Amino acid sequence: MDFMSKNEKLTKHLIKACISLSLCLIIIALSLIIYNENINEPAEMTLSSFGSRGEEVRQIQRKLKSLGFYTGSVDGIYGTATKNAVTAFQKSCGIKADGIAGPTTLLYLGLSSSSGYSSSDVWLLAKLIAGEARGENYRGQVAVGAVVLNRVTHASFPDSISGVIYQKGAFDCVTDSNWNVAPSDTAKKAATEALNGWDPTGGAIYYYNPRTATNRWIRTRPVLTTIGNHIFCA
Repeated sequence: MDFMSKNEKLTKHLIKACISLSLCLIIIALSLIIYNENINEPAEMTLSSFGSRGEEVRQIQRKLKSLGFYTGSVDGIYGTATKNAVTAFQKSCGIKADGIAGPTTLLYLGLSSSSGYSSSDVWLLAKLIAGEARGENYRGQVAVGAVVLNRVTHASFPDSISGVIYQKGAFDCVTDSNWNVAPSDTAKKAATEALNGWDPTGGAIYYYNPRTATNRWIRTRPVLTTIGNHIFCA
Protein backbone atom coordinates (compact mmCIF):
# COMPACT_ATOMS: atom_id res chain seq x y z
CA MET A 1 0.00 0.00 0.00
CA ASP A 2 2.86 2.36 0.84
CA PHE A 3 4.47 1.63 -2.55
CA MET A 4 1.18 2.30 -4.41
CA SER A 5 0.60 5.43 -2.40
CA LYS A 6 4.01 6.78 -3.32
CA ASN A 7 3.38 6.04 -7.03
CA GLU A 8 0.02 7.74 -6.91
CA LYS A 9 1.53 10.80 -5.26
CA LEU A 10 4.33 10.89 -7.87
CA THR A 11 1.79 10.56 -10.68
CA LYS A 12 -0.27 13.42 -9.29
CA HIS A 13 2.83 15.63 -9.02
CA LEU A 14 3.79 14.82 -12.61
CA ILE A 15 0.27 15.63 -13.83
CA LYS A 16 0.30 18.97 -11.99
CA ALA A 17 3.73 19.76 -13.39
CA CYS A 18 2.57 18.97 -16.95
CA ILE A 19 -0.52 21.14 -16.55
CA SER A 20 1.57 24.04 -15.20
CA LEU A 21 4.06 23.70 -18.04
CA SER A 22 1.25 23.60 -20.62
CA LEU A 23 -0.30 26.73 -19.16
CA CYS A 24 3.06 28.52 -19.28
CA LEU A 25 3.57 27.52 -22.92
CA ILE A 26 0.06 28.75 -23.82
CA ILE A 27 0.68 32.11 -22.10
CA ILE A 28 4.02 32.51 -23.90
CA ALA A 29 2.43 31.66 -27.25
CA LEU A 30 -0.39 34.18 -26.73
CA SER A 31 2.11 36.84 -25.69
CA LEU A 32 4.13 36.29 -28.87
CA ILE A 33 0.99 36.57 -31.01
CA ILE A 34 0.00 39.86 -29.36
CA TYR A 35 3.56 41.19 -29.67
CA ASN A 36 3.74 40.36 -33.38
CA GLU A 37 0.38 42.02 -34.02
CA ASN A 38 1.50 45.16 -32.21
CA ILE A 39 4.81 45.53 -34.04
CA ASN A 40 3.06 45.09 -37.38
CA GLU A 41 0.55 47.85 -36.70
CA PRO A 42 1.33 51.17 -38.45
CA ALA A 43 2.85 53.81 -36.18
CA GLU A 44 0.76 56.91 -35.58
CA MET A 45 1.92 60.36 -34.62
CA THR A 46 1.09 61.10 -31.02
CA LEU A 47 -1.02 64.04 -29.96
CA SER A 48 1.36 66.58 -28.43
CA SER A 49 0.10 69.00 -25.79
CA PHE A 50 1.31 70.91 -22.75
CA GLY A 51 3.76 68.71 -20.84
CA SER A 52 4.66 66.44 -23.76
CA ARG A 53 8.30 65.71 -24.53
CA GLY A 54 10.17 64.08 -27.39
CA GLU A 55 11.12 64.23 -31.04
CA GLU A 56 7.64 65.13 -32.28
CA VAL A 57 7.66 68.21 -30.05
CA ARG A 58 11.05 69.16 -31.52
CA GLN A 59 9.60 68.85 -35.06
CA ILE A 60 6.69 71.08 -34.07
CA GLN A 61 9.03 73.65 -32.55
CA ARG A 62 11.31 73.65 -35.62
CA LYS A 63 8.35 74.14 -37.95
CA LEU A 64 6.82 76.91 -35.85
CA LYS A 65 10.23 78.58 -35.61
CA SER A 66 10.64 78.52 -39.41
CA LEU A 67 7.18 80.07 -39.78
CA GLY A 68 7.96 82.81 -37.27
CA PHE A 69 5.56 81.72 -34.53
CA TYR A 70 8.10 80.31 -32.07
CA THR A 71 11.22 82.04 -30.76
CA GLY A 72 12.26 79.67 -27.98
CA SER A 73 14.81 76.86 -28.05
CA VAL A 74 14.12 73.58 -29.84
CA ASP A 75 14.34 71.45 -26.69
CA GLY A 76 11.53 68.95 -27.23
CA ILE A 77 9.59 70.23 -24.22
CA TYR A 78 5.99 71.33 -24.83
CA GLY A 79 5.92 74.24 -22.41
CA THR A 80 4.03 77.52 -22.27
CA ALA A 81 6.02 79.11 -25.11
CA THR A 82 5.33 76.17 -27.42
CA LYS A 83 1.65 76.08 -26.49
CA ASN A 84 1.31 79.82 -27.17
CA ALA A 85 3.07 79.41 -30.52
CA VAL A 86 0.76 76.55 -31.51
CA THR A 87 -2.26 78.63 -30.49
CA ALA A 88 -1.08 81.61 -32.56
CA PHE A 89 -0.49 79.35 -35.56
CA GLN A 90 -3.95 77.79 -35.21
CA LYS A 91 -5.57 81.24 -35.09
CA SER A 92 -3.73 82.27 -38.26
CA CYS A 93 -5.05 79.14 -40.01
CA GLY A 94 -8.61 79.63 -38.85
CA ILE A 95 -8.72 76.27 -37.06
CA LYS A 96 -9.59 75.50 -33.42
CA ALA A 97 -7.08 77.41 -31.30
CA ASP A 98 -6.67 75.11 -28.29
CA GLY A 99 -2.87 75.00 -28.14
CA ILE A 100 -2.89 71.25 -28.77
CA ALA A 101 -1.00 69.82 -31.75
CA GLY A 102 -3.66 67.36 -32.84
CA PRO A 103 -4.12 65.76 -36.29
CA THR A 104 -5.52 68.90 -37.96
CA THR A 105 -2.77 71.14 -36.60
CA LEU A 106 -0.08 68.64 -37.61
CA LEU A 107 -1.60 68.55 -41.10
CA TYR A 108 -1.47 72.33 -41.39
CA LEU A 109 2.11 72.28 -40.13
CA GLY A 110 2.98 69.70 -42.77
CA LEU A 111 4.11 67.15 -40.18
CA SER A 112 1.49 64.42 -40.59
CA SER A 113 2.68 63.40 -44.04
CA SER A 114 5.12 64.46 -46.70
CA SER A 115 3.75 67.20 -48.92
CA GLY A 116 6.05 66.30 -51.79
CA TYR A 117 7.04 69.95 -52.40
CA SER A 118 10.58 71.28 -52.33
CA SER A 119 12.01 74.43 -50.79
CA SER A 120 12.23 75.92 -54.29
CA ASP A 121 8.47 75.34 -54.67
CA VAL A 122 7.86 77.25 -51.44
CA TRP A 123 10.11 80.10 -52.61
CA LEU A 124 8.48 80.31 -56.04
CA LEU A 125 4.97 80.28 -54.60
CA ALA A 126 5.99 82.97 -52.09
CA LYS A 127 7.30 85.13 -54.96
CA LEU A 128 3.98 84.74 -56.76
CA ILE A 129 2.04 85.66 -53.62
CA ALA A 130 4.28 88.68 -53.02
CA GLY A 131 3.81 89.87 -56.58
CA GLU A 132 0.07 89.25 -56.83
CA ALA A 133 -1.20 89.91 -53.32
CA ARG A 134 1.36 91.99 -51.45
CA GLY A 135 -1.31 94.54 -50.47
CA GLU A 136 -3.89 91.92 -49.40
CA ASN A 137 -4.57 90.72 -45.88
CA TYR A 138 -2.93 87.50 -44.74
CA ARG A 139 -5.93 85.33 -45.59
CA GLY A 140 -6.02 86.87 -49.04
CA GLN A 141 -2.35 86.03 -49.58
CA VAL A 142 -2.90 82.39 -48.62
CA ALA A 143 -5.91 82.36 -50.97
CA VAL A 144 -3.75 83.35 -53.96
CA GLY A 145 -1.34 80.54 -53.10
CA ALA A 146 -4.25 78.13 -52.85
CA VAL A 147 -5.40 79.05 -56.36
CA VAL A 148 -1.99 78.05 -57.73
CA LEU A 149 -2.18 74.69 -55.96
CA ASN A 150 -5.76 74.13 -57.10
CA ARG A 151 -4.56 74.62 -60.68
CA VAL A 152 -1.75 72.09 -60.16
CA THR A 153 -4.35 69.39 -59.44
CA HIS A 154 -6.80 70.59 -62.13
CA ALA A 155 -6.83 68.85 -65.51
CA SER A 156 -6.86 72.14 -67.43
CA PHE A 157 -3.54 73.41 -66.04
CA PRO A 158 0.10 72.26 -65.79
CA ASP A 159 0.77 69.71 -63.03
CA SER A 160 3.54 71.57 -61.23
CA ILE A 161 3.84 74.84 -59.32
CA SER A 162 6.42 76.22 -61.71
CA GLY A 163 4.35 75.15 -64.69
CA VAL A 164 1.26 76.93 -63.36
CA ILE A 165 3.11 80.10 -62.39
CA TYR A 166 5.08 80.43 -65.62
CA GLN A 167 2.18 79.48 -67.89
CA LYS A 168 1.93 82.20 -70.51
CA GLY A 169 -0.50 84.94 -69.55
CA ALA A 170 -1.44 83.35 -66.22
CA PHE A 171 -0.04 85.98 -63.84
CA ASP A 172 0.93 89.54 -64.80
CA CYS A 173 3.48 89.90 -62.00
CA VAL A 174 5.79 87.33 -63.60
CA THR A 175 6.54 89.70 -66.45
CA ASP A 176 6.69 93.03 -64.60
CA SER A 177 8.94 94.66 -62.01
CA ASN A 178 7.10 93.00 -59.10
CA TRP A 179 8.81 89.73 -59.98
CA ASN A 180 12.18 91.15 -58.93
CA VAL A 181 10.99 91.85 -55.38
CA ALA A 182 12.11 89.26 -52.80
CA PRO A 183 9.14 87.69 -50.99
CA SER A 184 8.53 88.86 -47.44
CA ASP A 185 8.36 86.56 -44.43
CA THR A 186 4.58 86.95 -44.55
CA ALA A 187 4.48 85.75 -48.15
CA LYS A 188 6.69 82.77 -47.28
CA LYS A 189 4.43 81.91 -44.36
CA ALA A 190 1.34 82.21 -46.56
CA ALA A 191 2.94 79.95 -49.17
CA THR A 192 3.75 77.34 -46.53
CA GLU A 193 0.22 77.36 -45.17
CA ALA A 194 -1.24 76.99 -48.65
CA LEU A 195 1.10 74.06 -49.29
CA ASN A 196 -0.02 72.54 -45.99
CA GLY A 197 -3.61 72.49 -47.19
CA TRP A 198 -5.29 75.73 -46.12
CA ASP A 199 -7.60 76.90 -48.90
CA PRO A 200 -9.70 79.93 -47.90
CA THR A 201 -11.22 80.03 -51.40
CA GLY A 202 -13.04 76.71 -51.29
CA GLY A 203 -11.42 75.36 -54.44
CA ALA A 204 -11.04 78.43 -56.70
CA ILE A 205 -8.90 78.24 -59.84
CA TYR A 206 -9.32 81.92 -60.85
CA TYR A 207 -9.40 85.28 -59.11
CA TYR A 208 -9.58 88.93 -60.16
CA ASN A 209 -9.84 92.45 -58.83
CA PRO A 210 -13.24 93.80 -59.99
CA ARG A 211 -11.94 97.37 -59.93
CA THR A 212 -9.09 96.73 -62.34
CA ALA A 213 -10.03 93.64 -64.36
CA THR A 214 -10.67 94.33 -68.06
CA ASN A 215 -11.25 90.72 -69.16
CA ARG A 216 -14.98 90.17 -69.67
CA TRP A 217 -14.70 86.37 -69.63
CA ILE A 218 -13.33 86.24 -66.08
CA ARG A 219 -16.43 88.05 -64.86
CA THR A 220 -18.61 85.20 -66.15
CA ARG A 221 -16.97 82.59 -63.90
CA PRO A 222 -19.01 81.25 -60.94
CA VAL A 223 -18.05 83.22 -57.83
CA LEU A 224 -17.00 81.18 -54.78
CA THR A 225 -15.97 83.92 -52.35
CA THR A 226 -14.55 87.42 -51.99
CA ILE A 227 -11.43 87.99 -49.88
CA GLY A 228 -10.02 91.49 -49.63
CA ASN A 229 -9.85 93.06 -53.10
CA HIS A 230 -10.11 89.75 -54.98
CA ILE A 231 -13.08 87.75 -56.18
CA PHE A 232 -12.31 84.00 -56.35
CA CYS A 233 -14.02 81.87 -58.98
CA ALA A 234 -14.44 78.29 -60.12
